[in-house]
Parts: sequence; C-alpha cells; structure tokens
Amino acid sequence: MEVPPHSENDSRYAHRMGAAAEDCASADDSEVEYTMSAGLVPLLGRLGVSLLVSSYQSGILYSIGRNPNGGLHLHKTSLNKPMGICSSGEGKFTVATGHQIVRFENILEGNERANGIFDACFAPRTIHVTGSLDAHDVGIDSTDRPIFVNTRFNCLAAVDARHSFVEIWRPRFIDALIDEDRCHLNGLAMDSGRPALATSISRSNTIDGWRDRRSRGGVVICVESGAIVCDGLSMPHSPRMYRDRRWVLNSGTGEFGELVSSSVGISTEFRFQPLLFCPGFLRGLAFSQNFAFVGLSKPRYNRFTGLELDGKLRQADSEAWCGLHVIDLDKGSCTEWFRIDGSVTELYDLEILQGCSTPMVVAPGSEEASGLVTFEKSISA
Repeated sequence: MEVPPHSENDSRYAHRMGAAAEDCASADDSEVEYTMSAGLVPLLGRLGVSLLVSSYQSGILYSIGRNPNGGLHLHKTSLNKPMGICSSGEGKFTVATGHQIVRFENILEGNERANGIFDACFAPRTIHVTGSLDAHDVGIDSTDRPIFVNTRFNCLAAVDARHSFVEIWRPRFIDALIDEDRCHLNGLAMDSGRPALATSISRSNTIDGWRDRRSRGGVVICVESGAIVCDGLSMPHSPRMYRDRRWVLNSGTGEFGELVSSSVGISTEFRFQPLLFCPGFLRGLAFSQNFAFVGLSKPRYNRFTGLELDGKLRQADSEAWCGLHVIDLDKGSCTEWFRIDGSVTELYDLEILQGCSTPMVVAPGSEEASGLVTFEKSISA
C-alpha cells in the first residue's frame, strides 16, 4: 500500500508500508482484550483529538482515535520501553524510550491519507541516543530542546550532541550527580517552555532509598526555587500545569487531584486535594478542554505492596484497571473509559494529539521506516 500523493503531479512521497495498521476489530487476540465506553469515540470526535498511550511493560505505543467509519481506531507501534510522551502541538511529539529520546514528525499534509486510512503519519526524524537512563517524563523547552527526567541519575537532563545527557537541575536533597536511583525522580510539568514542577517518590539521598518511603514519602518540587511545595504523597506521578492549576496523580492512593494553595505568613504552601479515586495505580495525565485523561495500571504487587490503594480498592469492591479514565473536571466524575485486559497490565504516560483522528506511528528501525522517504520540492521545481 502506498501513501497517496498530495496531487497527481506531487511526488514528494516514496513510501511503501507493510501491514502497519490495526483497528480494534483486528487488534484483539487471545492474550489482550480492549473494551471501551460507548461515548469515548464520539467524545474524541467532539474534542477533535486522538491519544497516545505508552506501555513500557509491553513495549507498545498505542494510538487511539476514530477510524473512517466512525468506530474505534487502535494502532500499535513497537518501541523499546516507551515512557514519557510530549506533544508540541505542531504535528510532532517526543517519546522517551529505553535508551533513546525520539522525535516523531507528521509527514502528511491536511488532505493526505496514508494507506487511504490515516490522517496523520508520524515518522521518526530525530533520535538522541542517551544510553539506559531510566528516563521517565519528557518535555520540550522554549528552544525546542527535549528535557527529560533522568531517574537513574536523580536529575532533570537535556539531550547533548556529545554526551548521553547534560544535567540542568537536581533536587536540593540530592548531594551529587551519581548513578544511584536515590529518590526515584519521575514526573515533570512544563510551563511556558520551562520546567515548572517535578515529582519524586521520596527525598532519599541513599541508593534505592525511595523503596522504603513509598507510602507517604512523595513530594512535589518547584523547579525554579527548589522548594518542596507539597509532601506526604504516595508515589506521585505526572505533575501537570493546566489552566493555571497544578495537577498531580497520587498514584499510591489511586487519586487524581490538584495542589491547592494556602498562605502561611509570607510564604505559600500547597496541599493535595483529591478530585476523584480511580481504580488503579495512576500514571499519565493530559487535558483537552474540560476533560482530564488519566492512565491506570495494575500494581506490581511483589514490589508495591502495602499502599493505601489496596485498601481503597477493597472498600470500593473493585479490581485494579489497566486503561484510561476520562474525567469531567466540572462534575468530578469519570464520563468515559478505555480498558485493557490480559497480558498488558502497565501503562506509563498518555498525551493528546490535536487535529487528527486516525494517527499512525512508524517505529524506528522497522521495515516501514526504511521504506519511508519524504522530501520537499525544491523552489525551482
């Protein structure tokens, strides 16, 4: 199947793809089952968005949207441990993987379709080889440079032309740039092209010390000041700035909420105010209009036992989910959902793709990527 050209005389694309598309009718197999609420696809249509969801456990980057017939579109791309995702809103997004930071660009014009189906085809265009850093969240700064959470070295880092990374910030309680996952720094919120908030499981300054502080050791840190603005959290993830509000997932309790400020003397402190309990270990948070999209995972109980989430699930008479919930911020309730059952049990991040309904992503190193050649016409052509 070939990507249709922009017009009869436009030969910018020389592209042949294998069977890269999987809609929900063909994606299900004996090991994985996908189900959803009836209103999810119509909601994506009203919002004019599609979704990216990463699962490091399965090595899959999911693209979720609407197929040309109005049903669920589910495309799966194999990546090496996909983690944090950041869209710049300009037809490109960046993913932190097992040892690379990869930027993907949409190669299609607005009226083009890849294989007669996809209204966006994201191809890998810039790959930074970082080595294995256990990179978590990723963002794009005002200079269009990827910034990522370097969990292995307890810092925020930027890509570098020569080295695996360059450190740009670390928490005050970490006394050295060292290859020891001490506090399990994981989350990053960007604001106006600058790192704004970071989350870590603890403020531990000893190797692997965070594992002993999972229940109430979690903190949210202001990157600019270095101050801890909220503590006492349980394995917090995915801090986000949205509409001048500070949102975070208190993963160990299964709660989605925001940081609410209060003045103490001349300083401002924050407390975590839950908006909703979701039945799972929460990671991945994105917003569109008045809706929050929250990722849920099944906890790894051999490692994450003893969390408050266990009791909340028993109290709700619920099993832990793998999937996503769509939360109406006005109502404070889950209005739509997507669920994955079977061998895929853990997700990490999710992101909104604006302006496309049926996206696909081409994996670096794949046969499809090697056969994908695009170019701009020269001015003189």
